[in-house]
Amino acid sequence: MSRTALTTSHIRQIYDRLAPRYDRGAAVLECFLGRYRKRLLQRARGRVLEVGIGTGRNLPYYPPGCRITGIDLSPEMLRRAEALAARLGRDVTLLPMDAEELSFPAGTFDTVVSSLTLCTVIDPIRALCEMARVIAPGGRIFLLEHGRSSHLWLSRLLDRWAPLRVARYGCHPNRNVLALVQAADLVILRSERHLLGTLHLVWARPQGSALPLTAPGQNG
Repeated sequence: MSRTALTTSHIRQIYDRLAPRYDRGAAVLECFLGRYRKRLLQRARGRVLEVGIGTGRNLPYYPPGCRITGIDLSPEMLRRAEALAARLGRDVTLLPMDAEELSFPAGTFDTVVSSLTLCTVIDPIRALCEMARVIAPGGRIFLLEHGRSSHLWLSRLLDRWAPLRVARYGCHPNRNVLALVQAADLVILRSERHLLGTLHLVWARPQGSALPLTAPGQNG
């Protein structure tokens, strides 16, 4: 199931409520995620759109020179991202916006980033199609998302856990990330799975944007 039964308003309310304690609650998880954020974002360039920027957890990992625009449904999350950007000395444009209805012209950005966002959007395929629409020729989409495991036993646990996670956090822990990317007609250039196959790093491009991707960690 790719869509959620929740409304956009409900998801916004959930994350406005969670915002004051979000970073504190995610502190242990960030001990694992920081290395993956850095790995994913080291090839970001130019005009960057981060979809679902939340409290700004990715901001320390962007290379210098990136011109970052971040969107999120939750104004409370955006306020915390703004405070972090100020502490880091990063000039970031932050806007309240729905990932499924990006109000940017086609071809606006060189890099689009989504991290731990596809689990909460109502229609993740539509959100991915919007990401592809706003990418400039030669641009790339970078995803760090969690979802179904490569281990059947763990995926079954995630299926049982999903109703509670959806009710409390609007989060679907059992979505099939690679299937969503493919359904959005994106070309997967590189993908990795970590943490028992539940954490996906994906480097992708829209159809027809065929410039090569330099593998993470290489020069180019």
